[in-house]
Amino acid sequence: MINSSIIDAVLEEALKTGGDFSELYVQDSDFNTITMTDGKVDNANYQRKAGAGVRVLKGTRCSYAYTADTSEEALIAAARAAAAALKGEKEYDVKPVCVNRIGRSGASIPFSEIDNIKRIELLKRATNAAKAHSAEITQVQATYFDCTHRTAVYNSDGVHAEDNRPRTRIRVNAVAMADGVAQTGSTAPGMGMGFEAYSEYIDVEDVGRDAARQAVTMLHAPECPAGTVPVVIDGGFGGVILHEACVHGLEATSVGRGNSVFCNKLGQQIASPVVNAVDDGTLKGEWGTMNFDDEGNPAQRNVLIENGILKSYLVDILGSRLMAHPITGSGRREDYTYMPTSRMTNTFFAPGCDDDEEMVATMGDGLLAMKMGGGSVNPLTGEFNFAVDEGYWVKNGKILCPVRGATLIGKGADVLMKIDRIGKKMWMAPGMCGSASGSIPTNVGQPRIRVSEIVVGGKGGAL
Repeated sequence: MINSSIIDAVLEEALKTGGDFSELYVQDSDFNTITMTDGKVDNANYQRKAGAGVRVLKGTRCSYAYTADTSEEALIAAARAAAAALKGEKEYDVKPVCVNRIGRSGASIPFSEIDNIKRIELLKRATNAAKAHSAEITQVQATYFDCTHRTAVYNSDGVHAEDNRPRTRIRVNAVAMADGVAQTGSTAPGMGMGFEAYSEYIDVEDVGRDAARQAVTMLHAPECPAGTVPVVIDGGFGGVILHEACVHGLEATSVGRGNSVFCNKLGQQIASPVVNAVDDGTLKGEWGTMNFDDEGNPAQRNVLIENGILKSYLVDILGSRLMAHPITGSGRREDYTYMPTSRMTNTFFAPGCDDDEEMVATMGDGLLAMKMGGGSVNPLTGEFNFAVDEGYWVKNGKILCPVRGATLIGKGADVLMKIDRIGKKMWMAPGMCGSASGSIPTNVGQPRIRVSEIVVGGKGGAL
């Protein structure tokens, strides 16, 4: 992306005030977004975002400057601005290139070869399928998104790494209404690949039907009862519990500053022995996958929890300095306006050996959470609350009826210890995760799991 002589000049300039490490991050990305309401296109937007950032480290001190102008003059100015935060004499030189990494695109059908007619056709098919599901569906909004995210990272340790990350996602929101009451359903699959995703992995009619089915089901559901009961959480987006209530607390962003309930817990049991948890940025074609992270390190499979024992944190370059922990290929950022921090990629509970139906049949009275919604978590304490977008009340081991308005409340560390069943089939669901380095694409996933006891919030009475 940038001439090698300019790269060296920028990295050298950044070291002039005593830094021991400098880094140049360059980005050039294309985004396409189309939204449709009830079969009519609301807007079609194309955006290109390009720029660069220079980071300087000295021990555990860090400074960063960025610019949308990638000319040599602007990059040198950014390097000087980053270096200005340090006061000292130059001690280190830029090393010759010793690691040169080039990542493949991962797109069989690049988005640059696709016109908006094909994108709009996907939205129409999804919309028509949702509307055809039930006369109670009163509105359908569908959104198509794709991006090609090209990055390059060059640092003073001699690493040059370039990556090309295609991603695409389609979301359908359906509204069902009866007797003045409305409920919504939403489904939004996504993949880390080109337009071939829609012929190989994503059936847009199924996406539309599923959103409509959820909306109609919740429309006729009573309010969920409240209490402390067993809860079975289905796969896919159920993994948001692991993501929010546990793994945010395993990122160096929290652990390196002592702001996590999991500080100093390596090698200790933090979960039930049936629990194995992984963050894997190498999975082919997945939403959170990359060849290299935003610090130029190879993506990797990180076993976080093994048989309930904490095995690793997620650590970037700065986090490694703070924690004396190996780098895990987890340095990520939204774009060039952010410094990288330790972040997740594709995070999931690994498959277990339990039967999905047995989990429900032996749970007594409780909640089957089929789809999780949004929520909040305190990484310092692990306390969380999450909405259940689609839930079913279980009585004497049998599904009684759908329920709405359910909320799961608890502490991540407690929930991990109370998982007593994990199913055999794991699948993932895409999302956007916000943290110190912006909003990034991450997958959450799990098989069906059972938590022996958790607080369920709801407004309903006994069922």
